[in-house]
Amino acid sequence: MGTTSFLTRARGLLRVRNQLVRECLAELLATFMLIVSRAGSSAQKVTSFETKGNLLTSYLGGALAVMVGVYTAGGISGAHMNPAFSFAMCLIEQFPWWKFPIFMFVQTLGSFISAGAVYILYYDAIWHYSNGTLTVSGPRETASIFATYPADYVSIANGFLDQVIGTGVLIVGVMGIMDTRNKAVPKGLEPVAVALLVLSIESSMGANCGCPLNPARDLGPRLFTYVAGWGPEVFRCVEGRG
Repeated sequence: MGTTSFLTRARGLLRVRNQLVRECLAELLATFMLIVSRAGSSAQKVTSFETKGNLLTSYLGGALAVMVGVYTAGGISGAHMNPAFSFAMCLIEQFPWWKFPIFMFVQTLGSFISAGAVYILYYDAIWHYSNGTLTVSGPRETASIFATYPADYVSIANGFLDQVIGTGVLIVGVMGIMDTRNKAVPKGLEPVAVALLVLSIESSMGANCGCPLNPARDLGPRLFTYVAGWGPEVFRCVEGRG
């Protein structure tokens, strides 16, 4: 009885009652789950000589990461995890504009924190693979674990168009899945449908730029690599995926 009473009091003290704070914490956690899984799968692909180049593993990891993120916070914050999606929701008046900068900051912060978690998790692998030098380009680069870099043949215009089309397909697809007037997805399986959508996009549009489709997914980890030792080159290099 004493233990039960203590846990009940603890839950009461720790319970967050402010709705905005609840949504921000949920969005932070969902984005963390998304990026820690995506960057983790990239870390395995980059640092493991046995799996290097296995794009299917990376794409599948990214898709499943989206599913986990949506299941984590979909019922609280909507699990946007993406400023582009939050912006689209504002445009169709499904999300208040005043919340947009707050969510964008929280999503970027969650991405930054998750990049740090992946760095700690794969610290030994990163330093072993890179021979003790953190580089953004070359055969032993490790920056692409955290952020995405265009292939060396992709121009700025082509890269911009690549992301506009890819993100547009993502948002239209998610809206179609969410639309109850459309062909309904069985309740509870919406995150699975979104994950399959992401897998489809990454499998068909990932070659040019690595298919980030998410400003927070790219900016937060890129900022982390800047402060963690890769330096300002992370904002200039266009040949990161060595």
